[in-house]
Amino acid sequence: MKKVKHGILGLGWFGEKHCEALAAIPNVELYAVCTRNSERLAEVAKKFGAKKIFTDYHAMLADPELESVSITTMWDQHAAPAVAALQAGKHVFLEKPMASTVADCDAIVSAANAAKGFLMVGHICRFNPRYAAAKQEIEAGKIGRIISMYARRNLPAWVGASVLDKIGPIIGDGVHDTDLMFWFSGSRAVSAYAQTVQFRQHANPDLGHVMYRLESGASCILESVWCLPDTTPFQIDERLEIVGTEGSISIHDTHPNLMIVDSKGTRCPDTTYWPTIHGQLRGALRDELAYFVNCVAIGEKPTVITPEESREAVRACLAAEESARTGQVVKI
Repeated sequence: MKKVKHGILGLGWFGEKHCEALAAIPNVELYAVCTRNSERLAEVAKKFGAKKIFTDYHAMLADPELESVSITTMWDQHAAPAVAALQAGKHVFLEKPMASTVADCDAIVSAANAAKGFLMVGHICRFNPRYAAAKQEIEAGKIGRIISMYARRNLPAWVGASVLDKIGPIIGDGVHDTDLMFWFSGSRAVSAYAQTVQFRQHANPDLGHVMYRLESGASCILESVWCLPDTTPFQIDERLEIVGTEGSISIHDTHPNLMIVDSKGTRCPDTTYWPTIHGQLRGALRDELAYFVNCVAIGEKPTVITPEESREAVRACLAAEESARTGQVVKI
């Protein structure tokens, strides 16, 4: 079996999760890793057996053997390496959100449209089997025309605190449900209204609530609270309610489909996105990377999500953040 030679740019917590997922995919080789931190670079390369290491992503992208890359840097550092990788002829898996501005998203989309390589943004929820099943039911016409959607994606305070100086809850997690709502409805937002609350000393608010009006006329509400009690036994409270003219769909994920009570208390490990099963990473992260790698291997453009769809999710979330700042409804 031919193995796609893949590299990873950005070796934070999620960059390492990409390494773990790729190790469980047969037709890919973790060929190269890249980060500016030389100690971290050596640690990850040794752990996962990467053949080549780089502290400069331009040097990594110049390697003719490298076929594809994951870009797992922070969201405000996506545009330059993504455009450079596409211009270098590499296939690019870019973590969400696509970028931190619509202008940067536009630059990435333009580069993707001009490139010979593929671009896929990692909207992992499209590979969650529950959301994928909901999409099938909606496409089959089982609930009629969608008129209402409500999403909830809440985290314990300690999880929120770990990222609130880098990204806020509306774009950080609301981008997932924004994308799902657009995907399910085949529509996009024409207006956004949002409110936030901040009580801790971080760069971004602790919670955000968003209301969208879609082109289709549907009303959508998103709840993203990053300050549940630290004693919360799970890392995410994730729900989505979809109401149509002829039926409805309810999705509840993560809690409490597995609960463990031991001497340290109660916990609900992840069983959907990156659980370890029989010593290997499984779940939606592995599945989306396997899908991307397979597209590269057979030369077929990814279709589960397009760059333009990913850009629309960012556009809507940034409009919602503007609404929260100004207190006004923002037209999109």
